[in-house]
Amino acid sequence: MINWFKWLVLSVLTLLLIAALGIYISLRLSLPALDGNSATYHVNAPTELSRDDLGHAVINAGDIFDAAYALGFAHAQDRFFQMDLQRRAASGSLSQWVGDVALDIDKKARFHQFEKRAKAVFKSLPSTQQELLVRYAHGVNDALDEYTLPPFEYLAAGVDIKQWQPTDSILVIYSMYLDLQGTQVELDLAREALLSTFGNDIYSFITQPSNYQAALDASEIPLLEAEIPDYPASLRTLTNQQNNESEQSAELSVKKSTAKTTSNSKNINTAIARAQYNGTELPDIGSNNWAVTGSHTATGAGLLANDMHLGLRVPIIWYRAQLNYQESGSKVQVTGVSLPGIPGIVVGTNGHIAWGFTNANLDNVDWIALDNTTPTNMVTERIPLPDGEHEFTFEVSEYGPVKELNGKRYALNWVAHHPFAANLGIINFGAAKDVQKAINIGKRIAIPTQNLVIVDETGNAVWLPGGAVMDRQTASFTAIKQQDATVPERAAKLPMLLNPEMGRVWTANARVISADDFKIWGDGGYALGARGQQIRDRLFEKDTFSETDFYAIQLDNHARFLIPWQHLLYGLLNMQDIEFKPDLAYLNAWKECACEDSVGYTLVKHFRREVIQTLFGGMLSHLDQQGVNSRTLLRGIEPATWQLIHSQPDSWLPADTESFDELLVDAYRRAKHKLLDKYSPVEADMETLAWGKVNALSVEHPFASQIPLVGSMLNMQQVQGFGDTFMPAVQAPSFGASERFFVSPGHLEDAILTLPGGQSGHPLSDFFTAGFNDYATHAATPLLPGESIHSRTFYKKEVE
Repeated sequence: MINWFKWLVLSVLTLLLIAALGIYISLRLSLPALDGNSATYHVNAPTELSRDDLGHAVINAGDIFDAAYALGFAHAQDRFFQMDLQRRAASGSLSQWVGDVALDIDKKARFHQFEKRAKAVFKSLPSTQQELLVRYAHGVNDALDEYTLPPFEYLAAGVDIKQWQPTDSILVIYSMYLDLQGTQVELDLAREALLSTFGNDIYSFITQPSNYQAALDASEIPLLEAEIPDYPASLRTLTNQQNNESEQSAELSVKKSTAKTTSNSKNINTAIARAQYNGTELPDIGSNNWAVTGSHTATGAGLLANDMHLGLRVPIIWYRAQLNYQESGSKVQVTGVSLPGIPGIVVGTNGHIAWGFTNANLDNVDWIALDNTTPTNMVTERIPLPDGEHEFTFEVSEYGPVKELNGKRYALNWVAHHPFAANLGIINFGAAKDVQKAINIGKRIAIPTQNLVIVDETGNAVWLPGGAVMDRQTASFTAIKQQDATVPERAAKLPMLLNPEMGRVWTANARVISADDFKIWGDGGYALGARGQQIRDRLFEKDTFSETDFYAIQLDNHARFLIPWQHLLYGLLNMQDIEFKPDLAYLNAWKECACEDSVGYTLVKHFRREVIQTLFGGMLSHLDQQGVNSRTLLRGIEPATWQLIHSQPDSWLPADTESFDELLVDAYRRAKHKLLDKYSPVEADMETLAWGKVNALSVEHPFASQIPLVGSMLNMQQVQGFGDTFMPAVQAPSFGASERFFVSPGHLEDAILTLPGGQSGHPLSDFFTAGFNDYATHAATPLLPGESIHSRTFYKKEVE
């Protein structure tokens, strides 16, 4: 019996070892060839692709077309899985990989019909840009042809690799529209639902301006002076009914709570029924950037910082590259980050200028309320699945695709739907020698509208909107009437700020345009402005800056925004100090920062969230039931929240709640117990709520959780979190600075580019994690590439 069992165990172990060896061999066979020579029809002259010890791709080519070929080759070798995800996300084809779980995502993409629009955009591009996309696609496909085995993601999913088409690069641009500005589409519809459901008083109250304003001209939009409206009577009746129905479901939570505290269960039960809403603020996608003119640097050159905030995953979104080529008889060298799927450098420097982007959030969306008689057509899209296809049918009008809200039809007019929304104009930054030439280029690029900040080696600095902006006479914040709809055109005259007297510019996704310009260009989903204020103030704390000074601002995790919330919570708990004595100690030692060891920060952060959900949850849940995304409204909820806390109107109290103090303390109890239930359900150990643990940085591969035993090896090492929202050091577990970039043109030896992961998406590559440790430890990775350790040369293959 013992011998039989021993042989069984040995047999199983042997089979596992054979399987593991097979997987390892398969992975090794799918590694790309980084050295050698090859011939191709798609270069005009010998073109070199080399890599340093970070995997930084350095391309030396005769012209920009050969450089595009080599960049496409490098992207496909290291990141084709990422490229494929990007084009699938825009075309609505993710379900073919992962099945029904992605159907809703694919339907949202298909609603925009980007695959059809990409073909129209390609036809409208200048011939030079068309040729670049063709050459880039040839480079991608030549690299794919070299695969002995496809990347492991394709083996795991059982999906074949499709060749890259020139129009796929335009789909990648559309994927960035969805990622960067897709919530603008949802915001306008949510505002329309808020207005039509609850009336103008509630709408104005929820969407009112805040005192967190940091426009570049210091202009301010006047604050709301109207009285607080009563809580909607219809919702109060509905909420009371829900209270009765939810008592049973809330009972378990109350029992858990009373096991850890002496709170009043009746009050908790009532508040929980009112706080069923779990929505939280959407991340401020789009980043920080700022700059100073040469009068504020030791060298006299301008200085730029940029950290673009995006979702963080494996592989990371950006790819280090340096392009060296000739243009009009002059040498061009452009260094920075590229986006796999697109030829060219997105953010970087050519030694004469440097440029960076953040989401500008100008209004580029109109929902058009259609007349009852307006004709429409039905469109059917067939979404491929692993074992078939799904038919998705939706309505389209001459004004755009149509959605229904409360029995009324609305057509979407979004800048991304028009041919002027996408081009490759960004490649022209490579040859710009000064800010003025770069401004002319910036006005013509077509990408999701960005705050474009540029500096040059002679000390100039400028801010302007870069990207496609729809022309408009006046801003719209909710749906417009059909008779007010106009033929969409690209705006020609946009605001700009060149060499301001203060010598500083800054953007952080909030409003930077003047209050007067705001009336024209509107609000496409501005961040609250607290982060922008903090960056602005840091820039006025010194007179002269270096790259390391700018790095310190990017890492600023001072919790200025939450200080009033800490004061509020401390004062409330101090009145009941017997129950909350340990909590008060943590709050007293919170350090006013999103620091790794701060339990107090975690408590304050989640207290604020629970208060907002309690006060507005019933209203926002009602909007969600109408098919809109109410989370988009939370970015501007702060001033309304504080007005309620200060004024304490009775109509906003849940039933059976006697005072706002009771509401707020119960909100804290719930927040605390939710945290303990998640992070320490047995011991209820408050130390587990240290912010570094709760907000730990987890850069993960999307397939990691689906691969047993070894899936976690695809992820970057988890590190303690240190930042948060509403501060320059933006970080969530899977969201944050997708690059940290600091550069002064003419002084690139001191420039820094730190990325949250490696160059290659292949887990056996030497470049899979290379560079991540610098990011995790806040070290400064040089922008310029090091000595070459791998080299491929492409020669022109003669036509036989």
